[in-house]
Amino acid sequence: MKLNYNKAEYIASYGTFSQIPPCDRIEIAFAGHSNVGKSTLINKLFNRKNLARVSSIPGKTATINFYGLENIYFADLPGYGYAKVGKSEIKRWSGLIDGYLNSDRDIRLVFMLVDMRHAPTKDDIKMIDYLIDTETPFVLVLTKADKLKKTEREKRMEAFKTEIPCFEDIHVVPFSSMTFEGVDELREIVEEIAEN
Repeated sequence: MKLNYNKAEYIASYGTFSQIPPCDRIEIAFAGHSNVGKSTLINKLFNRKNLARVSSIPGKTATINFYGLENIYFADLPGYGYAKVGKSEIKRWSGLIDGYLNSDRDIRLVFMLVDMRHAPTKDDIKMIDYLIDTETPFVLVLTKADKLKKTEREKRMEAFKTEIPCFEDIHVVPFSSMTFEGVDELREIVEEIAEN
């Protein structure tokens, strides 16, 4: 199913899980550490500059932001692991993320973003473990791929095998907002989901 990505639109943002209206179509979620590049990825995917607001300040997305395209909702989850926020705010965020992921919504896939330049954080591993344990389908998107030279990149890919549980069995897509690497592959994944 060929989707017209330019037709994607912002739907709404919710600060608590109870505000989110019932699910009426399939959903794809974006999860990852603060500042890993979720908004940038969404903008590249939909070929738009400012559909998702990009900020240089980590922890800027403090709500779940929904975008719509044909029969799919895309849910941009708040980035986790950012320490400069009050405890109550961290609690609200995790309640929002947990509430969403543990709900009976029709979540077909999670794009799990990890910065390719670094070892995954404890929170990344927690999230990956959660997705594996709950048998939630996910694709690991390694962001900022253009920032690594070829040998550094090979080293990181090798290191991920020991750092990330079940790495060999995970669908991995290196992504770069600069070179557009990975965009077509991610769109193909989305289109496959839209068909089922």
